Amino acid sequence: MTRPPFPPPSADDIRLVSHQLGRPARGVIGIAARCVCGAPTVVATAPRLDDGTPFPTLYYLSHPAATAAVSTLEATGVMSEFVTELEQDAALREGYARAHEAYLADRTGIEDVEEIRGISAGGMPARVKCLHALAAHALAAGPGLNPIGDLALARSSWSPRVCQCADYDAADPQGGEA
Repeated sequence: MTRPPFPPPSADDIRLVSHQLGRPARGVIGIAARCVCGAPTVVATAPRLDDGTPFPTLYYLSHPAATAAVSTLEATGVMSEFVTELEQDAALREGYARAHEAYLADRTGIEDVEEIRGISAGGMPARVKCLHALAAHALAAGPGLNPIGDLALARSSWSPRVCQCADYDAADPQGGEA
């Protein structure tokens, strides 16, 4: 297990995440990564939402600037490049498989939900399906655990070391989609 359990989110965390997403936050059990200013960047979401829905995406990218930067990567075809790299690089495949197992261990450590057992996020372990989820996992787990998430963060125009929170004020909340 790489990170859980997380300290419970504060009421202010939930308010900020809801603002970031442009909708009420659901199932947030912790903040898995924060901006350098302390604002939430990645939320940890319960494996089963309050309404009983299984939710496989434990690590969810919430920071609007990070989400926008990763969306740009997806829109410019970076996922297909990463798929090719994954197919051609055995060490990358092995690291990605380890990331998948770590993700499953983190989520199962919180709650084992039968309907999503063995399913992680972002296409792991064999595909690259959602860079938002992979970048969120890389931010939550730290460098080196999710190699595709690390590649996405390295290629993005956003940096976890530079605060861009002021770019997203109350008049224009942006949504995350990891």
